[in-house]
Amino acid sequence: MRAETRSESGEIAGAFGEFMEAFESFREANDERLTQIEKRMSPDAVTEDKVERIGRALDEQERRLERLTLRQARPPLGGGGLERADERPSEHRQAFEAYVRGGDEHRLRRLEERAMSGLTGGDGGFLVPPETETEIGRRLAAVSPIRSIASVRAVSGAVLKKPFAITGAQTGWVGEADPRVKTDAPQLSELSFPTMELYAMPAATASLLDDAAVDIDRWIGEEVEQAFAEQEGAAFVNGDGIAKPRGFMTYESVDEGAWSWGRVGTVSTGASGGFLDGAAADALIDLVYALKGGYRQNASFVMNRRTQSAVRKLKDADGNYIWAPPAGAGARATLMGFPVVEAEAMPDIAADANAIAFGDFGRFYLVVDRQGVRVLRDPYSAKPYVLFYTTKRVGGGIQDFDAAKLLRFSA
Repeated sequence: MRAETRSESGEIAGAFGEFMEAFESFREANDERLTQIEKRMSPDAVTEDKVERIGRALDEQERRLERLTLRQARPPLGGGGLERADERPSEHRQAFEAYVRGGDEHRLRRLEERAMSGLTGGDGGFLVPPETETEIGRRLAAVSPIRSIASVRAVSGAVLKKPFAITGAQTGWVGEADPRVKTDAPQLSELSFPTMELYAMPAATASLLDDAAVDIDRWIGEEVEQAFAEQEGAAFVNGDGIAKPRGFMTYESVDEGAWSWGRVGTVSTGASGGFLDGAAADALIDLVYALKGGYRQNASFVMNRRTQSAVRKLKDADGNYIWAPPAGAGARATLMGFPVVEAEAMPDIAADANAIAFGDFGRFYLVVDRQGVRVLRDPYSAKPYVLFYTTKRVGGGIQDFDAAKLLRFSA
């Protein structure tokens, strides 16, 4: 196993080296393109095509590096770490594995009756053991872009209600012997975050379920992670709040000068559908400093891959690229020193599009997970395969409207 780990580390180091070589080639080609624009007001078509081609190769190298880093973080396939007594599987896990592998639901049913669980749905199925739920949550945190930077809270009920102060308690300065004037009580309101059902349906063959070396926790986590990550990732950005979380892009947005609670502030680039010529970095600087200092400390840029491809070509007034590659394997690229998070559900650059978000997403957006992932085994619907109808409940919404701003591509 140690030799395998060293091999994976070497592969990641090689992939990172190839990524940095691709970035250097991209930078050289883009410098040539910018020089041609300065001399002839437009780049040579061959050079433009070269920049785009290298840019696509750079994106592919980055995706490969992300896949390798995630794979190295995964636990080993087998159950070889269960020899010690304190690491033996729990009763719940043993019962769940018997259910998944052979359909024996009696032990699970007794466990849930004993616990008087109210989390099992009316359409059947059983709660996965905590180890499996933790594995699914860990994987989602690694591959779901908004979840990786947002606040995540686990609840046992269907709705999380969070109070917030519309007006804070009245305060003031007084001398040591001065009388204290009675202050007004703060006005409170409430944010509501309902959880909605998200499902995936992985399939397995009988031979896979019979194989004792297959780690059931890992297998279920691997099978549902991509489906869950894609669905919730899109919902956290653009969800309408109907049978899914409400995405932060669906709230009303207004110019930062007219901002008020319940809306998201925007900063304009000065040009419709793009950056103002010669002032692209200025628009991004304005976006950064539209955010209060307390939020900037943990802020990130959020954009899709196509927007990042455009931003990667930009320079500041001193001729330095404002986008920088990751400092190492597993790290994020940075834009003006702040991490860049890729969320494919973000809009492309277009007229009046809010294509870039910047803020402290840990304070801006709240993800609510209801405890309990449920699995229903179905050996009948797709013979000879066994289907596993896996569901979890998740919600989300903005919790602090002042913690992030959007860059609007408008005049």
